[in-house]
Amino acid sequence: MSARAPLRHAAPAPALGSVDDGYEPVAARFAAHLAAGDEIGSAVSVHHRGRRVVDVWGGWADPATRRPWAEDTRIVVFSVTKGFAAMALHLLADRGLLDWDAPVARYWPGFGRNGKADIRVGTLLGHRAGLPYLTTRLTLDDCIDPARADVVVRALEEQVPAWEPGRGQGYHATTFGLYARELFERVAGEPIGPFLRRELFEPIGSDVWLGTPASEDDRAASVFPPTTATRLRHMLAAAIMRPSSAEGRLARAVLQRHSLPRAALLNPDPGPDGVRAYDRVNVRRAALAWASATASADGVARAYLPFASGGTFGDRCYLRPETLAPAYERQGWSDCDAVLQKPLGWSNGFLKDEPHVFSPTRESFGHPGLGGALGWCDPVRQLTIGYVTNRLDWRVRSPRAVGLCQALYACDPVRA
Repeated sequence: MSARAPLRHAAPAPALGSVDDGYEPVAARFAAHLAAGDEIGSAVSVHHRGRRVVDVWGGWADPATRRPWAEDTRIVVFSVTKGFAAMALHLLADRGLLDWDAPVARYWPGFGRNGKADIRVGTLLGHRAGLPYLTTRLTLDDCIDPARADVVVRALEEQVPAWEPGRGQGYHATTFGLYARELFERVAGEPIGPFLRRELFEPIGSDVWLGTPASEDDRAASVFPPTTATRLRHMLAAAIMRPSSAEGRLARAVLQRHSLPRAALLNPDPGPDGVRAYDRVNVRRAALAWASATASADGVARAYLPFASGGTFGDRCYLRPETLAPAYERQGWSDCDAVLQKPLGWSNGFLKDEPHVFSPTRESFGHPGLGGALGWCDPVRQLTIGYVTNRLDWRVRSPRAVGLCQALYACDPVRA
C-alpha cells in the first residue's frame, strides 16, 4: 500500500502516524499502551463516514532485528479472518448464489451425512450447527496440504453434530473456517482468497490477503504469544481468583481433558510451535478461512468500509442494503457460549458482542482475533476500525482492543 497522506495532528509519542481533529483520545490511548510496554508493535486505523481519521502505529515489527513497525506493516490476524470469510459469503448471497435459509447440503451434498441434512447455511455460519470440533484428529499441516484435502473434507462430512442443530451455540473456532471455505468454493467455483482480492479488497484499496503472496513477506511482523507457562499461570489464576469471569470459566473447561471447549480449540493441532505456527510462511500462503489472513490495521479498517455504509462506498455498490440488513440484528445469541463461556452471538458469520465490549451500537458487527486483533464496523455511525498487534493477549477479549474502542466512542465527532 502506498504512503498515506498525514492527518491534521501528529500522533503523541511514542506513537507514530497522525490523527484528525476530535479523534485524539484514540491516539492518546494507543500511545499510552506503547509507553506502558503493553505492546511490542501494533497499529490502529479508524475510518468515520468514509474518511480516515486515525492512522497510528508504533513499536517493533521484530525486536530481534530492531525492525520498527511501519504504516504498512502487516501481520497474521487470526480470527479476524472469519469476518473476511463472512464478507465473501455475503457477496455470494447478494448475487443470489447463496441462500442463508437453504440447507447447506443443497450446495454441498456430502455435508448432509450423519444428521446434518437439514442444517441451514445461517445455522452453520451462526455457530449453532453443533459442529464446533472434529472427531477426526487433524494437524494444521493437513489443512494446508492439497494432497490431504480429501481427508479434511471427509472429516467435515462425517462429523456428527454435538447437539441438535439450531438448539445450542458454541464457537466453531477452527471448524467455521473449514466449513465456510468448502461451502464458498462449491458455490463460487473458485478459491475464496482470489475472489476476495478481486471483488472487494483491491477495489476498496485494502491490503488484506487470504493466501499471502511472497511479495508481501518483507512487510510481515512476527507474533509473540505468551509462553505456555505464562498462559497456564494466568488461566489457573483466573479459574481460582475470578471463577465467574469468561476467562475463569474457559480456563476450567479447557483444563478438563474431555471438555467441549478443549476439543474445539485444540484440533487441528498446530504442532510443537503452538500459536506461532500461524506465523510460518506456508501457513500465511494458505487460505485458512478461520485464521491465516494477513493485513495492516488500515487494510482491515478499509475492508469494512462498504459494510459500514449500506453496501456502497465511493462510486461502487458492493452489495445491496437488504443483503446487509440481517447482520444488523442478532441472528443467534447465547448468554454463555458453550466454547468461549461468555455472552455473544453471530449473524451469518459476523460476530455480535456485548454492547460494552467493542461498540455500544447494537447494529455493529465484525470479528476479533486471537490475542487482540480486531476488525469491526458500526453501520449506524459509519465507523470502521482495524487494530493489529504482535503481542498476543491470553484473555478472551484483549483490554487493549476494548480500550481503543472505548476511546473511539468518547471522541466528540463520534458522539455528535
